[in-house]
Amino acid sequence: MPIEINQTVKIMFEVRVDGELVDGSRSNKPFEFSFGVGQVIAGLEKRIINMNVGEAASIRVPAAEAYGEYDPSAIQVLPIEEFANIENLKVGMQIQGEDDDGELTQIIVKEINETQVTVDFNHPLAGKDLDYKVKIDSLL
Repeated sequence: MPIEINQTVKIMFEVRVDGELVDGSRSNKPFEFSFGVGQVIAGLEKRIINMNVGEAASIRVPAAEAYGEYDPSAIQVLPIEEFANIENLKVGMQIQGEDDDGELTQIIVKEINETQVTVDFNHPLAGKDLDYKVKIDSLL
């Protein structure tokens, strides 16, 4: 029986990118979410919809159905003054910012000089295929 929209789903999972573990169920407790309302990536939901309680699967979600393809135009150079309130600003730091629509987004500092900061508005996993191991723990 397919999982239904708004149904509470509990899964045990791990996700790897290029073989490296990047996320997973914490403390052996299932991850709980409402199906079909945008709480998890659509590419994962699409691939688990016909799974049953107790069923496990290895699933690859391509970048386009996960966090999107990497977009080089999402790199911006901003005046360093815009970062005056951030302590210990450094390359590689992930900070919260706003996109063009005023929505909160995570940005990554790519480069810093005396007058400018180069930031990347792409999600850290943009352009990456995600390899999941998923087990359906329960459907409520």
